[in-house]
Amino acid sequence: METAINIGFACSLLRQDMKQIIINLETPEILSLEKTGEKDAITKASKENVLAQIINGKTQLKYSGGNSDAFALIIDGKSLAYALDDDVKHIFLELAVGCASVICCRSSPKQKALVTRLVKSGNGKTTLAIGDGANDVGMLQEADIGVGISGVEGMQAVMSSDIAIAQFRYLERLLLVHGHWCYRRISTMICYFFYKNITFGFTLFLYETYTTFSSTPAYNDWFLSLYNVFFSSLPVIALGVFDQDVSARYCLKFPLLYQEGVQNVLFSWRRILGWMFNGFYSAIIVFYLCKSSLQSQAFNHDGKTAGREILGGTMYTCIVWVVNLQMALAISYFTLIQHIVIWSSIVVWYFFITVYGELPANISTGAYKV
Repeated sequence: METAINIGFACSLLRQDMKQIIINLETPEILSLEKTGEKDAITKASKENVLAQIINGKTQLKYSGGNSDAFALIIDGKSLAYALDDDVKHIFLELAVGCASVICCRSSPKQKALVTRLVKSGNGKTTLAIGDGANDVGMLQEADIGVGISGVEGMQAVMSSDIAIAQFRYLERLLLVHGHWCYRRISTMICYFFYKNITFGFTLFLYETYTTFSSTPAYNDWFLSLYNVFFSSLPVIALGVFDQDVSARYCLKFPLLYQEGVQNVLFSWRRILGWMFNGFYSAIIVFYLCKSSLQSQAFNHDGKTAGREILGGTMYTCIVWVVNLQMALAISYFTLIQHIVIWSSIVVWYFFITVYGELPANISTGAYKV
C-alpha cells in the first residue's frame, strides 16, 4: 500500500492537501483473529471491519460539505474482496464516487473487472480502462472502452482492447485530440444522416399526399436505389474521417474542449430534433417550389406540361443540391478531398441522368419484351 501511495503522488492522483481514506485489514482485532485460525470468525470480523471503515469514510465526506476534491480513497485487495459483496458494494461505490481519486492496490484481475462493472452499472457513466498486461484483460473487456498498451508485459492487453497505444503518455493525445475530433465527427455525421434521409423521404410523403395516395411513385427505382450509394454517401464519409473544428495544438492547449463529449453537447435530443426539423423544412420547400414552378406550364415545343417524371427528376435534382450544400455548411475543415466528394456527387448525378435519359424507354423503365 505504501508503494501504491507513492506512485499516486508521483502521477498526481494524490496531493499533499488531500485527506486519505485508507481501508485495510491490518487492524489489531483482525491480526489477533488470524493467529487463532478461526476462518469463519475472521471472515465475519473482516467484513464488519471493512463496512465500518467505509461508513466512517462516508461520514468524513458528509461533514466536509461534499468537497470531494479533498479526499482520496486507498483500498487493498483483501479489503476489496469484502467491499465488492452484494450488500456492501453500493455503499462502497457511494464512497468511491465521492472521492477525487481512488486507488485499488494488490487487486486480482477478477477484482479489477468487478470494480469496472460496479462503476459502469452503478454510476451509469462511460468507463475507460487502461492496461498493459494479461492481468488487465478482464478489466479492458468489462469497460466501455479499453485501451491496451503494448510493451514489455506482452500483447495480451492490446489483443483484448479497443484501441492500442505504444506508451502511456500517448493517452493525452488519444483523448484530447482524437477523442474530441471523433466525437464531433460521429455526432455530426449521425445527425446529418437523419437530415438527408428525412429530406429525401418526406418529399415522397408529400407527393403521395398531393396525388391523394394513388401509389404513383415520385421517383424512378434507380433514383431510390442510388441516392444513398452515389449522390450523398461520399461527403458524409469524408466528414466522418477528415473534419476538424480546431487543430491538434489547440486541443492540447485547451483541454476544456474535451468536455463537449463528456457533457454530450453535440449529440443531445435537442440537436438531433433540430437536424430532423431542418430535414422536414427543406423537404417542404423543395416539394412546393418544384410543384409550383412546373404546374400548368408548357414543357416542350409540343405544348406538353411536365409529368410525373419531370416533377420527380426536378425534385431529385434539388434534393441532391440541397443535401450536398448543407454538408458544405456543416464542415468545419475543408480539404481538397472534401471539395472533390461534395461537388463530384452533384456532377455524378448530372452525368447519370444524362446517360440514363439517352437509354431506350424499355430499358430505362425496366420493361423488357419477352
